[in-house]
Amino acid sequence: LVGGASRCKGTLEVNQGEWRPVDYHGWNLKAAADSIRLVGGSGLCSGRLEVRSNQSNQWSSVCEEDFDQQDAEVVCRELGCGAPSVLRGALYGEVEAPMWTKGFQCGGHESALLDCRSSGSERNTCSPGKAVGLTCSEPVRLVGGASRCEGTLEVNQGEWRPVDGFMWNLKEADVLCRHLDCGSAVSIRDREESSERSVWRIHSDCLQSGSAVSECLSSDNSSSILDLT
Repeated sequence: LVGGASRCKGTLEVNQGEWRPVDYHGWNLKAAADSIRLVGGSGLCSGRLEVRSNQSNQWSSVCEEDFDQQDAEVVCRELGCGAPSVLRGALYGEVEAPMWTKGFQCGGHESALLDCRSSGSERNTCSPGKAVGLTCSEPVRLVGGASRCEGTLEVNQGEWRPVDGFMWNLKEADVLCRHLDCGSAVSIRDREESSERSVWRIHSDCLQSGSAVSECLSSDNSSSILDLT
């Protein structure tokens, strides 16, 4: 969802080779409802995986025996997060029934988990501690530098945009470097471009409180771009 005041408001776009808006005709509130979510984690990109059935409109957990790395890649992509970094049962607490009855057989390229093929056999139970717990990487990257830990900071929340560079310090930058598995920040630079463009502003107090990057963003226009090492 892009162009709105938060990640849950805006124009609906889907990426199948390129980002395009979705035609409105024939839509209703049921069709617009989320089909997957991660619950019990620190934000959008971590938690216990739950899937909503189109028939019953009920949320169900997924057994880790019916889920693999390729399935996790699809989930993280559908949620707008980075690649999966942790996949382990009971990571985000135990769960009672219901369980999702069929295993997923994703190729890893699908845009949505429910687009994946399902196994023919059905499962009615799952061993304790075996519900899928998943952590996706934050949708954060550094581009244009000599290594993956150097360059212009960009965040993806519907689209990749640079981050406003105004008033950053090394303490705040350290949090982003940890998300990138790059250690501590060595240097930051507020680079002025010739004209304003769409950027993300990251709210420092939100970020340093431990919230996910995606929960600390607001949309803005600026010519001040953050470069980070």
